[in-house]
Amino acid sequence: MSTFSIFLVLITIVCFLLVVVIMVQNPKGGGLSSTIGGSQMLGGVQKTTDFLDKSTWTLATILIVLILLSSLSFTGTLSDTDSKIIEKSEAPAAMPATPATK
Repeated sequence: MSTFSIFLVLITIVCFLLVVVIMVQNPKGGGLSSTIGGSQMLGGVQKTTDFLDKSTWTLATILIVLILLSSLSFTGTLSDTDSKIIEKSEAPAAMPATPATK
């Protein structure tokens, strides 16, 4: 398994976790905070929203770092000299032009 494939798997996992954390939050103050309950919890409602906010920013930062590292580890199989597009565009230009006969 190549390094790039490992990065792709990690990016997919982080994206899934980020979606889950964002879906748990509610922009109107509800979400996980309202379903857990009030101050009976050890952390309380404020601690829950702080944890979700910090985890969102942490996962987003991890995602950006993984994307940057994966782009650095990517070694494409085709270089500019091996490109099929360049070969196709150069092939007709290399052929000598023949005069049209009527």
